[in-house]
Amino acid sequence: MIIVTGGAGFIGSCMVWKLNNLGRKDILIVDEKGDVPPKAANWNPRAVLDYLDKAELLRQIRKGKLDKVEAVFHMGACSATTEMNREYLRENNFLYTQALCEWALKNDSRFLYASSAATYGAGADGYSDADAVTPRLKPLNPYGESKQMFDLWLLQNRLERLTAGFKFFNVYGPNEYHKGDMRSVVHKGYQQIKKEGKIRLFKSYRPEFADGEQKRDFIYVKDVVAVMAWFWQNPSVNGIFNLGAGKAESWNALAHALFAALGKTPDIEYIEMPENIRNQYQYWTEADLTKLRQTAAPAAFKPLKDGVADYVRHLESATPYLTGS
Repeated sequence: MIIVTGGAGFIGSCMVWKLNNLGRKDILIVDEKGDVPPKAANWNPRAVLDYLDKAELLRQIRKGKLDKVEAVFHMGACSATTEMNREYLRENNFLYTQALCEWALKNDSRFLYASSAATYGAGADGYSDADAVTPRLKPLNPYGESKQMFDLWLLQNRLERLTAGFKFFNVYGPNEYHKGDMRSVVHKGYQQIKKEGKIRLFKSYRPEFADGEQKRDFIYVKDVVAVMAWFWQNPSVNGIFNLGAGKAESWNALAHALFAALGKTPDIEYIEMPENIRNQYQYWTEADLTKLRQTAAPAAFKPLKDGVADYVRHLESATPYLTGS
């Protein structure tokens, strides 16, 4: 059996899709049952064993009711970068992850988990995932701090040698429709263009970046789950790895890719950035993929324009979530 936490969410449900395509149907999806209705389309098409509430999972592993678990893909967490409740994030993103990791290692289950590029903060120390660099990182928000907390615990206990963690950069793609403000700008922009014929991007508040020229490392979710599947299939390869495309692209480039995919003339409006995120905003991110490329994991990622075009094809279809192979 394979457990996928957050399996009804964005990346988790795409991981279930990937596992199904690899022939695995013995999958236990774990998520918050209160979130089932808005996420139902993500997992209803999938072949799985069961759906379990995240609190029930903890109860079952503490009582020794789960055995013969081959792997745990821990994608479940609070992913809201605007969440300010540090105690909630500590409980949900650190202690929960710690409990699952300890249980998985004790039971000889492969443990693969989601970290985040939010751990890098403003990027003052660069974007290297070298273990020696990690303790120096300074996240800009409590969400990033909660992800950094677990990475540091893993390193302090030398457990990175037995697990695989992934610092996701800006992931976009099918199955994110339920995420509200945490959806990618690709999804938000697609809806804006369809409704109004234009896309809105934040203005820049730093003179070295023109409006819309703030840059991020965007990676397509299908590439993300392909990498994680490879690490599951290669349990001797471990560590904490960046998972981005390895190339910074501007928001303007993303907008132009969207307009091109829809066959429309670009129309971009630059709007004020909310004051509550201005001091936490990352102006440039780019994954250093040196460590990942030292493995044999697939690292030839889709260019932004190709990933956006594929995503738009999903959004334009009758079934915008991932189905089939």
